[in-house]
Amino acid sequence: MSQVMSQVVSQVVSRIRSRLVAGAAAAAALAALSAAPPAAHAQEPSPSGDRLTVTVRDAGGGADGTYEIHCRPSGGSHPDPAGACAAVERNTRWGKDVFAPAPRDAVCTMQYGGAATARVTGTWAGRPVDAAYSRKNGCEIARWDRLVPLLPEARGAGRP
Repeated sequence: MSQVMSQVVSQVVSRIRSRLVAGAAAAAALAALSAAPPAAHAQEPSPSGDRLTVTVRDAGGGADGTYEIHCRPSGGSHPDPAGACAAVERNTRWGKDVFAPAPRDAVCTMQYGGAATARVTGTWAGRPVDAAYSRKNGCEIARWDRLVPLLPEARGAGRP
């Protein structure tokens, strides 16, 4: 009986070992998938393309107006559609809204960057966009400047 028992134990151990190996392989595959960084937005072509409308007021230098921009491929009535698309792309981060307002609890410098305002509407990365921009303090100036040339380089408040 000890020989029969030994064979049974050997078969059970063999089955357990093969299931453990299969389970470990599946766990390793899942771990590899979850550890892989998410694909960058720039690599994911939008099925209908990203389309934005930018309305600029009081920027000076002939920059005021309403412009259409579409990306991938870039085009539209904006003076620099490729640059505008690139500005938004370089600021796009996984899980972050590139058009989000400055946080309410942000500490902003008390500086005035001019009367320029802008509104950006449309679709970016498959999500609706409706964002307002101004240059009323340091946080808003930095937020605006991150998107130049989508938003024009502002003139005013001491700028030529």
